[in-house]
Amino acid sequence: MRANVWSGRNTVQVENVPDPKILNDRDAIVKITSTAICGSDLHLYDGYVPTMKRGDILGHEFMGEVVETGSGVENLSVGDRVVVPFPIACGNCWSCQHELYSACENSNPNAGIAEKMFGHPTAGIFGYSHITGGYAGGQAEYARVPYADVGPIKIEDDLSDEQVLFLSDIFPTGYFGADLCDIEGGEVIAVFGAGPVGQFAIASAVLMGAERVVAIDKFDYRLQMALNKAGATDAINFDDDPDIVEQLKELTGGRGPDAVIDAVGLEATHGHAVLHAAERIKQATRSESERGHALRDAILACRPGGIVSVIGVYGGLLDKFPAGAFMNKGLQLRTGQAHVQKYLRPLYERIRDGEIDPSFVVTHRMELGMAPEGFETFKHKQDECVKVVLKP
Repeated sequence: MRANVWSGRNTVQVENVPDPKILNDRDAIVKITSTAICGSDLHLYDGYVPTMKRGDILGHEFMGEVVETGSGVENLSVGDRVVVPFPIACGNCWSCQHELYSACENSNPNAGIAEKMFGHPTAGIFGYSHITGGYAGGQAEYARVPYADVGPIKIEDDLSDEQVLFLSDIFPTGYFGADLCDIEGGEVIAVFGAGPVGQFAIASAVLMGAERVVAIDKFDYRLQMALNKAGATDAINFDDDPDIVEQLKELTGGRGPDAVIDAVGLEATHGHAVLHAAERIKQATRSESERGHALRDAILACRPGGIVSVIGVYGGLLDKFPAGAFMNKGLQLRTGQAHVQKYLRPLYERIRDGEIDPSFVVTHRMELGMAPEGFETFKHKQDECVKVVLKP
């Protein structure tokens, strides 16, 4: 089969690789009908996530048709149309029993590596380095899905692939970010980053009843999508004025947002000039793995007693964490890889009921063989790119 593989920093290529096979009785093989390039894939592409190996198949957002199942998979049948969540979860361990699926204790065969980096192991993740298990990803014609009796959700309506594909990751991740904010109605929520995950964090905060949702980004076309498609009430372009903290205070009568969502992560591209230049150098020389501009501003901007929700990907260490502001303002910091399986059914029902059509983020559609061009287009924001869907 053909698959998009990692070939080194800033290099991917589509190659012929062996077809996946059933390895245990809880596996399924899925023929991919749609897959996508995620913003977190760019961290692999840019070389900031260790333990990648040449030939690793990328991709953790995919869906398709079941073509084979192991003997232990009784919930799926050949021919079923499914969306596959990016965290691989066993369904049986303490974490899974408490709906903490991205912290599954059994699905990462390289748990020792993750434990050395993070203190505890993480769940396995498709196509996302050997820290998370070294699983082959879904930017391919076929994929093996472990624990298929726990993860995939059957799509039983005539909804298009693009309406349901993002149940695999970015829609539940954005919703998870908003869910962490304890929205009850009437709040002001600020969202740093209007990329695909940020768009869904905005849309989710609106669905939950936030009164004002402020989108923050440096690209006008993404801010316009946030306003016109996701439902943001306000937009701030930090290229116009990099002092985000003061701008958010002005919008909120000096108090600050009730909660702030960081949907940016380790490759933040804004920051005060000298600090940003220093962090770019430290990250390029691998003396620091993260650029923490968005997280720092989120902590400084949030109102006292508020919540900072972090769904942008971080993997290592960052400098100048504002611990004093975090502690003295009495903030709550909430974060994690999204526990996608927890949200699949309710979000599927929202799509089916017409409350949201997630396909609004798709700007580029390409055949799988054009994956290298897709990565470059997405990384460099060419042609006002927000989301790339690949068709095998």
